[in-house]
Amino acid sequence: MSNKPANNEVNEKLLNRRKFLGAAGAVGAGTLLAGCAPGMTGGAMAQGSMDKKPNLDGTIFNFALNLEYLEAAFYLAAVGRLEELDAVGGDSSKVILPAGFTGKGGAGIKFESADVAAYANEIASDELNHVRIIRTVLGKGAVAQPMIDLGPAFLAAGNAASGGAITGFNPFANDLFFLHGAFIFEDVGVSAYKGAARLLTDTSAGGNLENAAGILAVEAYHAGQIRTLLYQQRNTQVTPALKVSDVVAAISNLRDAVDGASDVDQGILNAAGGANIVLADNNSIAFSRTPRQVGNIVFLKVDAVKGGFFPEGLNGDFAAILAL
Repeated sequence: MSNKPANNEVNEKLLNRRKFLGAAGAVGAGTLLAGCAPGMTGGAMAQGSMDKKPNLDGTIFNFALNLEYLEAAFYLAAVGRLEELDAVGGDSSKVILPAGFTGKGGAGIKFESADVAAYANEIASDELNHVRIIRTVLGKGAVAQPMIDLGPAFLAAGNAASGGAITGFNPFANDLFFLHGAFIFEDVGVSAYKGAARLLTDTSAGGNLENAAGILAVEAYHAGQIRTLLYQQRNTQVTPALKVSDVVAAISNLRDAVDGASDVDQGILNAAGGANIVLADNNSIAFSRTPRQVGNIVFLKVDAVKGGFFPEGLNGDFAAILAL
């Protein structure tokens, strides 16, 4: 731990002290991260099995913060609210969007479905709150938002997933493309928080593990919602050769191809052609991904440290958890 930059040392102390700062009031009623006040006195290790594993809580939450910046930027841009990212410590000027699309001042997707627009706005608010609360808890140790690519990165992902059948993929073009874009992220968020659970040291009531589980639950609601909406349109033709279910399966296969040797991804159809809304193993337990596997997906390349949706990489020192 002595080799880490000063801001990582601060993070470990901030996140390990007590529970997530009664921040429900700080970020508004209804936030699911209501707990964890970062104290500045006392021992650096939280109660529990601190003697068995290193305290990486701050590093893990800063890793999560990078991902929350990405999700918040995507959904806020989709509903024309990207400027709200600035108010919680993000930076809308560091978000690359398709040419001619600003994602600000109400100039978002021209949704055909009022329901999809409502869902998108709700998820945007959830992701914005996740950025707000994690930054609040980390305090001065919170990493700044890195450059985020929501333009060329989607072009590359669409092309790679479809084997060249889909070109010019723009998730802000219409309702259906938005849902495909959202699908790229949502399952990853669920598996990322699940995988991080074993690394967290603060297992006290209302502590880091409990609150991470709370965020995981919200991400799982989002994932189920997106998968359900895509399943409802499973037979819609996206290209002459590809239906929605085919595109979803291709995205799932791409995630599996870059996240490593494991096969923990699934489309929206099961082996019998029925609904597969819940992404889980044979025991109906959600899959886990390591930080390295998550990085592979968001960088769109195995063992990369930048590229894809983070063209300049993540902000922070994550060597300790990427090696796990």
